[in-house]
Amino acid sequence: MSDQGGGHRRRRRPGEGGVSWSEQRQRWIAEKTVGYDGRGKRIVRKASGRSEAAALRALDKRVRDYRFGLVRGSEHYRVGQAVEDWLDHGQGDADPTTVTRYRSLCARHVVPNLGGRKVRELRPEEVDEWLAGLAVELASSTLRLVKWCLSSAITRAMKRGYVERNVVDLCRTPRGRVGRRSKSLTLKQAEAVLTFTRGDRMHCYIAVSLLTGARTEEMRALRWEHVHLDEDPPLVEVWRSVRAGGDTKTRTSRRTLALPALAVMVLKEHKARQAEARLKATSWADSGLVFATSAGTVMNANNVIRDFRLALQKVPGVVPEEWTPREMRHSFVSLLSDSGLTLEAIADLVGHKDTKTTELVYRHHLRPVIQTGATMMDTLFPLPESKGGEGA
Repeated sequence: MSDQGGGHRRRRRPGEGGVSWSEQRQRWIAEKTVGYDGRGKRIVRKASGRSEAAALRALDKRVRDYRFGLVRGSEHYRVGQAVEDWLDHGQGDADPTTVTRYRSLCARHVVPNLGGRKVRELRPEEVDEWLAGLAVELASSTLRLVKWCLSSAITRAMKRGYVERNVVDLCRTPRGRVGRRSKSLTLKQAEAVLTFTRGDRMHCYIAVSLLTGARTEEMRALRWEHVHLDEDPPLVEVWRSVRAGGDTKTRTSRRTLALPALAVMVLKEHKARQAEARLKATSWADSGLVFATSAGTVMNANNVIRDFRLALQKVPGVVPEEWTPREMRHSFVSLLSDSGLTLEAIADLVGHKDTKTTELVYRHHLRPVIQTGATMMDTLFPLPESKGGEGA
């Protein structure tokens, strides 16, 4: 330490820049010119240390960061900050409900476990251990999504100069907990559901969902202007959903479907009841929705699940808590497949781009195999016979 206190003498080693002792800071200060900006001004990197060697090592690291394009302060940037930045600014035109799900997953599984770690210090071994812990409680699909969220956040941080590489991409996703397999109603169960939910406010929703295979978000956005009950054949235009912008899941999801006779009947009954409810209501949002709340507004997913399960309480042999509205769509696919309809025809009816998607999503509901969905459903669910003595 003979050089300490020797004023501001500067030493230079080949390629190391300058180093000097600061009386004021009582530390060694190392600096090096790493380049020049557009005006010809020097770009300098500085570092300090308690010893000359420590200052030079710190300077080497700063110079290396500059060479790799890392921004100043990147050594302090944490995983939690990267995740928050990705959620706030890296979503593009993603559906708000999708972003909400990402936030929930990150808040529950990413930030509590890794949020405090510095991005540049995150190691593959840590990520592997984190994923292994989550695999005990999460289904494989959810686990893959959680990992993708973290990877996306780190990739964004990498593109902005906070880290050199994405270590998350170096890790394999383990197999998660086996989740509940989606199921479908048998023909006997479907008949019971259609019979015993009659008179319930959700009967039309359940019947149309089961008889057309429409998605839940498509059902909630369905408007009367897209339902043509007096056409030949009667039809429904599945062109909208409650997703951001009102579009369907994909372009190929837009489709026009012939309506089975039973669906036409329940829709006519539902339209008449809705008109009565509109007249009796103290306030009614004239939204034109086929399926709406008691005030005429759009139903949210929780409304639908709650009312759907309340309706199923009337069906003998069906446990409401074991079923979700989307499984009416699964039942539609299963019943058509059991009845001999081709995979290609089913893919068209449910709005899939090709049969690969249908096979992947509904592989548990398909049988090897021929007609259209409306014709087949007319065979499965004929109109109830009118009882004698009652009005025409």
